[in-house]
Amino acid sequence: MGCPITPLVEQLVNLALSEDVGRGDATARSVLFEPVMAKAQILAKEHLVVCGHDLAAFAMFRVDPSIKFEALVSEGSEVEPGTAIAQISGQGRALLAGERTVLNFLMHLSGIATLTRKYVKIVAATGTKAKIVDTRKTTPGWRLLEKYAVACGGGANHRMDLASGILIKENHIAMCDSTGEAVERARKLAPHSLRIEVEVRSIEEMEEAIEAGTDVVLLDNMTPETMAKAVAQAAGRVLIEASGGINLETVADVARTGVDLISVGRLTHSAPAVDLSLQVVEAEIPADESE
Repeated sequence: MGCPITPLVEQLVNLALSEDVGRGDATARSVLFEPVMAKAQILAKEHLVVCGHDLAAFAMFRVDPSIKFEALVSEGSEVEPGTAIAQISGQGRALLAGERTVLNFLMHLSGIATLTRKYVKIVAATGTKAKIVDTRKTTPGWRLLEKYAVACGGGANHRMDLASGILIKENHIAMCDSTGEAVERARKLAPHSLRIEVEVRSIEEMEEAIEAGTDVVLLDNMTPETMAKAVAQAAGRVLIEASGGINLETVADVARTGVDLISVGRLTHSAPAVDLSLQVVEAEIPADESE
């Protein structure tokens, strides 16, 4: 698994570097005399799932192509506090210029991967077939990266964008005659390659959607008891997704209802950044500047 470096991701990296070091690094320029060569390590300060090595390496490359970034643990690894997850070596000024941007990317993406892994482990312990999936509740410009982090943590990706699937929600239905009418229109007009999913708020709406030919139903903000009844009534005719207010305390109960998918918006919109630090471990100071 590798972090995708698309043109949009390149723009994001360039923007991050521009806002932090675009006008230069006053501290390094004043304190460090070239050429100071240095080696630093990025250290985990808590238990976490590592995510974002390729992005961090690319960001450092953007600062200075001569910088060497070496991952010390594999992407998706769980590490303990004190673990060195990467090593960076090169010009001291360049290394420090990229420090904050690199840590920001790694801390945010590793935070998403870490939270996702918690959900995945809880669901796995239930012994059910349920899978944890993300949503489109992502930071603008970060969607590809945040969904990558979910996958890195063991989750699965829902739609990447509005063109990736048919998801008929209550606002669509409000502009149609009924749930069944909305599904029938989608079945007639949507590309055959796209799966049709309908958000339902009751078992009656679910049945209407199934009869109209949907492929998936999304049970919106239902109690586990109602979800279990819906799963029983659907009897395997469609895939069933659960969504709405699901957290670490409730996800196991939701999984035990028999649903196929559990979408969790907080994976991307509320995952806390993990704690990482960069520490210089070696520095080659020119003799004439150290006296």
